[in-house]
Amino acid sequence: MKKVRKVVFPAAGFGTRFLPATKVIPKEMLAVVDKPIIQYGVEEALAAGCEQIIVITAHGKSAIEDHFDISHELETALEKRGKFELLELSRRISSMVDISYVRQKDAKGLGHAVLMAKDLVGDEPFAVILPDDVIDAPVPCLKQMMSVFERVQSSILATHKVEGPAISSYGVLDGDPIEPGSRIIDVRGMVEKPKMEEAPSKNAIIGRYILTPTIFELLEKITPGAGGELQLTDGIKGLLATEKVYGYNFEGTRYDAGDKFGMLTATVDFALKREDLGPRFREYLKGLKL
Repeated sequence: MKKVRKVVFPAAGFGTRFLPATKVIPKEMLAVVDKPIIQYGVEEALAAGCEQIIVITAHGKSAIEDHFDISHELETALEKRGKFELLELSRRISSMVDISYVRQKDAKGLGHAVLMAKDLVGDEPFAVILPDDVIDAPVPCLKQMMSVFERVQSSILATHKVEGPAISSYGVLDGDPIEPGSRIIDVRGMVEKPKMEEAPSKNAIIGRYILTPTIFELLEKITPGAGGELQLTDGIKGLLATEKVYGYNFEGTRYDAGDKFGMLTATVDFALKREDLGPRFREYLKGLKL
């Protein structure tokens, strides 16, 4: 019985949809309320029982490393001022997990970013979390997927139902539930950004994956697509030729924090759930003349 111990976080993108903010700030460090979006993903991985975090970075991403590192100057200042709750918060972030960083020198796509983790992952199954996808769930999304992995011992793609024309913005699974009413989908294939009328299902792939190490061999062999990029979906299509691949309709709410509207809705929803902010923020929203 193989277990998933390692999680790869591709974080080398430019974040152009959030310019000018991301000119000097990594998009992964943009905050939903007061927490960087990448921290939500790291906390999800830890809650799922993962032991090693691997972040794929690039030039200009040092703020990510600094965030999860010890800040002696900040801690000293907080201690002197008697702000012990904030001091504990800072220490908790820097001690939550040991993270390995791999530099992706050229932006060659998601498949290439995942391939950069090959040496650190080794010959074992691993997870991939895209920091842009923030998921609020009663049971962390990755933990749900790991429970399924323990059962099927195969690659798993997180999916959610997308209605209407929006399906054309996603990779879409072609497959059926393994049994009536099941959240687990037996995948036959996938179509990248199909027209609504040509989509094989409503099951859109989102930013959580559990993959077998065979994916590395396939990513090394596939031909780069547009812009010279290696597409992770092309590697997964290769997996389908030799291994079982499953989809999983997770329970929870997904926010596309790589999109301005998604970031706004995530900020509002997460703020409303906060005991320290929710009541006052709710009253403020009620008073708006919309």
